[in-house]
Amino acid sequence: MTKSSDNKPHKIGSRGRARRRALEILFEAEHRHTTPLDALQRRREYTDQTINPYTTAIIDGVITHQEQIDELLAQYAHGWTMERMLAMDKSILRLGAWELLFNDEMPDAAAVNEAVNMAREYSNDDSPGYVNGVLGRLQELKPTLLL
Repeated sequence: MTKSSDNKPHKIGSRGRARRRALEILFEAEHRHTTPLDALQRRREYTDQTINPYTTAIIDGVITHQEQIDELLAQYAHGWTMERMLAMDKSILRLGAWELLFNDEMPDAAAVNEAVNMAREYSNDDSPGYVNGVLGRLQELKPTLLL
């Protein structure tokens, strides 16, 4: 369970749990300077964690599109280079950008909202606004970004 903006606990569904597990893996990869695939494989080998198919879909999607995602993030994260971003924020932005731009099953607004909620839960006080600003800009420009 996590707390919503009104501080009432709410359940996280299986997609939400899968998304958070993917975030953990992306963050671990960023923090350890390894690949998300290596971090995912390490989880499978050394833990008894269940890796939901949606977790794998996110990781695979971020890996497949990481170069394009990172270029877009660097372009629209005004004043911040990828190197300067917090590892957690970078991981949230990559996950959110993949869901927003490349996952047709995910409504755009929901992708942004989920990323903002993860920033609120896992990062610092400035991160939710920052994540919302960057992904909100990508959402506005989405029709012209994927030509």
